[in-house]
Formats: sequence, C-alpha cells, structure tokens
Amino acid sequence: MKPLTVFLAALTLASTLPAVAASPDSRNVRVTPLGGIDGEFCPQDRALVFEDPNGTRILYDPGRTVAGAGDPRLGKIDIILVSHMHGDHVGNAHNKAPNSGSCEKPDVSVSDVPNTNAVNIALAKQSKIVTGSEMPPFFAAKLKANGGDPANAVLARFGGSVVIGGVRIATVAALHSNGLDPDLIGGDLGKQMKDAGIAGDVGPATGYVLTFSNGLVAYLSGDTGVLADQEFVVRDLYHAKLVVMNMGDGFTTGPREAAYIVNSLVKPASVIPSHANEVGTVNGKIRPGSKTEAFVKAVHVPVHVPLSGRTMAFDAKGLCVAGCK
Repeated sequence: MKPLTVFLAALTLASTLPAVAASPDSRNVRVTPLGGIDGEFCPQDRALVFEDPNGTRILYDPGRTVAGAGDPRLGKIDIILVSHMHGDHVGNAHNKAPNSGSCEKPDVSVSDVPNTNAVNIALAKQSKIVTGSEMPPFFAAKLKANGGDPANAVLARFGGSVVIGGVRIATVAALHSNGLDPDLIGGDLGKQMKDAGIAGDVGPATGYVLTFSNGLVAYLSGDTGVLADQEFVVRDLYHAKLVVMNMGDGFTTGPREAAYIVNSLVKPASVIPSHANEVGTVNGKIRPGSKTEAFVKAVHVPVHVPLSGRTMAFDAKGLCVAGCK
C-alpha cells in the first residue's frame, strides 16, 4: 500500500474512534450533599462528597447526617476531611438511617462516642483522615485503638499541603472554637474534664482549599468568621473558584457576613451554602423568610443550595454545568 493511502486509511480510522481522554477543562468535579432528608436542605446538613474526575472521593465533615459507615449513599471514600471537632462536624452521633425523622427534627439517636462518626467511617472504608492543627494525633490514636492504621491520620498544617489521590489539600485559617468534647476522650480523664467543664485542646479550627485534577480550586470554609485570609490567601494565593460557605449565624457567620466574604473577599464563580441551622428548604424550594433566602439574595454569584442526594457538577472555572437549578 502506498504511503499516502496508508495515511488516509489511518486518518479515517482515527475519526471513527471515540476519544480516549477528555481535555482537562471538559472534566467535572461532582459534589453530592449527604443531608438528613432527600431533596432538602436541613439544619444539621454539613456533609458533602466531592468526586474528582479521576475517581478520588472525598467526604467533608460527615457530621450527624451520614448514617454511619453503612450509609448506602457513601460508596467508596478515599479521604475524610474534618474542619473541627464539634459534634455536628466530626459526628458525635448520627442518623439512624437516611431520612430518619424530619428535616427539622432528625433522628440522630445512634451515638458515635467516643470514636466519632468520621473515625468509624474511616475504619470501614480504609480512608485517610486529613486534618490540620493538632487534630491528627487524636485521629491516629482512635484509629490505632480500633485496629486501624494510625498512619491514615494525615497532617496538612497551615501553609503546607498534601497530595492524595491526585487532589492537593491545603488547610487555611478559620475563626472558630475547636474544643474537644471530653466524651470523645472517654475514661476517667474524660469524666474529670467533663465534671470541670474543660474541653481538650486540638489547636485552631480550619478550612480547606482543594485543587482537583481538572484544575478546579474549591474553598471549604468550615465554621468561620470574617478573615483577611479569605482575600489574601484563599483568593489571591489559591484563586478559589468554588466556595462552600457557612451562613447559619450565631455559631458562625450569618447571611450578611457570609455574603460579604463571597462578594468582596473570595469572589468565586459559584457558592454552595452550608450550616444553615434551620429548615432551609421545603419540598426542595427555598423557604421564604429563611436565612438561606437572605444569603441567596445577598450574594452576587450563582448560589447552589445543597439538596441532599442531588449531585452537582462543576467545571474547572467553578461553574455548575449539571445538576443545579
């Protein structure tokens, strides 16, 4: 066969074959809320699963709405992130089953003391728990005491980062308390601390900046107040394009403060509200007069309310390309 004929035949064959790999900008990060009631945004909802285009799955703040390690919604979990040690984030108890109770009053009757929901999930899924401050030794001790590998408690302290499963994970400052409940310490020491009203010290609370393999940079605020770092670190250094922002007021930033962080400091392409501490939606629609509604109205970029079980997909620029209303 003549060279030109061979070239034309190869070109024809190539045009009929599917592409073996998409360009990085065409791949998306999938985000699935694991809240208390399917299709709603409820007071206890914290947990999100991020799935990188390469298949790495990250569970953020499992809290009380992930129904333990056996929750059928979990699937494979490679990494668990815990922003701080409060029970509604690390999980001092959890839902009896998905959709137990109501949005306003979930059934969180299953205790996770003293291990935490995060540790029990990590043991069952063989996940790594990535945290900053002084939290890793606590998780390492819990893993070891339960037959797990203490090396799966991984440190990512302020100013540094780790790469696991192709995702770069950095911790950033969060302005919030981070006392360790004595019930999670257990034994005589825990009892004595509880009687004295003293919490354990595991360092400052954190937020996270995740850089996914498609180039998307996401800022997970944890529980925080307003910080200059949200401009100078999260925006100017990391260039975050997607934000998960607490906005429940009282314990964290309220709608007004959270909107200021989004609009004036981080300036992302999209935001997912979190930590509403209220019934944010009814029948999947934002509840009139709610803090969730106030936040949505105050923010200048698209707000994607995390309805439990509804997967959203974000491109490298932080824009929602599927699953968002």
